[in-house]
Amino acid sequence: MSPATVTALTARALLLDMDGTLVNSDAVVERCWRRWAAEHGLDGDDVIRVVHGRQGHATMAVLLPERPMAENLADNQRMLEWETADLDGVVPIPGAPAFLAALAGLPHALVTSADRGLSSARMTAAGLPMPRVRITAESVGASKPDPEGFLKGAAELGVDPADCVVFEDSEVGIAAGRAAGMRVVGVGPRAAAHAPDAHITNLTHLRVTALPDGAIHLQITA
Repeated sequence: MSPATVTALTARALLLDMDGTLVNSDAVVERCWRRWAAEHGLDGDDVIRVVHGRQGHATMAVLLPERPMAENLADNQRMLEWETADLDGVVPIPGAPAFLAALAGLPHALVTSADRGLSSARMTAAGLPMPRVRITAESVGASKPDPEGFLKGAAELGVDPADCVVFEDSEVGIAAGRAAGMRVVGVGPRAAAHAPDAHITNLTHLRVTALPDGAIHLQITA
C-alpha cells in the first residue's frame, strides 16, 4: 500500500460548493434530469454527464443550444420545483457535519448553483448548518464555470481571492474556482480528473485548525 500523501494549505476563508461537496444529492439529480431528458428525447446518460455544477438553464443551453433561452428559464423553474420537492436520499457527504462544525466562527461561505429554496431544503435534509454567508443562483448573473459566485463570496467575507480555498466536486466548479484566482480542493470521484490543487475522496480526510492570526490551516490526507 502506498503511503498517504499529506497536503497543507493555509487560507483566510473557505468557499464551499454544496451538491457533491457537502451534500450527496446525486439520486435526486439523476431522477429529475432523467425525467427532463425523456421529455426532450435525450439520452439520460449523456445528460447526467454534464449537469453537475451548473445552474439548470446553463445545462439546458449546453444540451439544446438552438433552444430559446426563455424556454430554458421556464424549464429551469420546473426543475427547481421538482428538486426542492424531492429530498429522498439526500444525505451529508461523509465528514461534512464535523467539517462545518470545525468552521463555526471562521470565515466561510456556501457558493452554490442552487437557488435559496433548494439550498435550504437540501442542507436541512442533510442535517447541516447553513453558513452565514450564502451565494446562490439569485446572487449571480452567470453560472459556474464563471467565477462570479466565488468572487462574490470572497468579497462578502472581505477576503482577497488569493487567500481563499474553494471546495468543489465538479469540472465547472473547479474551473470557476481557478478562474477566480483561488486554490481548489476537489472532493469526490468527479473532481479527481480535473487536477485540483488537492483531492480527497470525502471530507473525513480533512483536518481544520484555526491559527492564532485568524487564518485557517487545512491538513489534507489523500
